[in-house]
Amino acid sequence: MDAVFKALADASRRQLLDRLHTQNGQTLGELCRGLDMTRQAVTKHLALLEAANLVVAKRRGREKLHCINPIPINEIAERWIGKYERHRLKALSELKRALEEGSDE
Repeated sequence: MDAVFKALADASRRQLLDRLHTQNGQTLGELCRGLDMTRQAVTKHLALLEAANLVVAKRRGREKLHCINPIPINEIAERWIGKYERHRLKALSELKRALEEGSDE
């Protein structure tokens, strides 16, 4: 999970993930289009995203397509965000129950 957090810590890598989320399966050229980064910089960022398993590259003929892998982000959500959300949902459920019991009187 350290590699995922390291990969997500950089704004340029998050921008690449956002672009892949908008249109999955892009080539390097498509990802570079409209960015204020060199092709070499995008390649390095993609390599780090691949090492963190956030991006998977697959070949289609001569093209190399980059696809987002949402599983590591989901694991972070379940481990780090979900446990805080459960507590809040339990509190809301208890509040609802208390309000409903109070309205019966």
